[in-house]
Amino acid sequence: MHGAEALARFWESEREGPEEEFTLRSEVVAVDPAARTAVVRVEVAYGDGERWRDLWVLHLAPDGRCRAFEEWPFSPDQPDGHG
Repeated sequence: MHGAEALARFWESEREGPEEEFTLRSEVVAVDPAARTAVVRVEVAYGDGERWRDLWVLHLAPDGRCRAFEEWPFSPDQPDGHG
């Protein structure tokens, strides 16, 4: 996806509505100032019991705004390939 409008359409299509309950916890796990890159660990718990863990990779512009964003989602209930 490219641009805020495309991202907003995607997020809106994925959620149940504006009243959907969830909690989000985040922790910065790495920052490389020279590369203007940061990695953030995110945990999301929805009101229906669904949970997700993500890694966000943020690439920052010189003015500090995000110029590129990668999301690496992981459902704690998905098979890990080691069983």
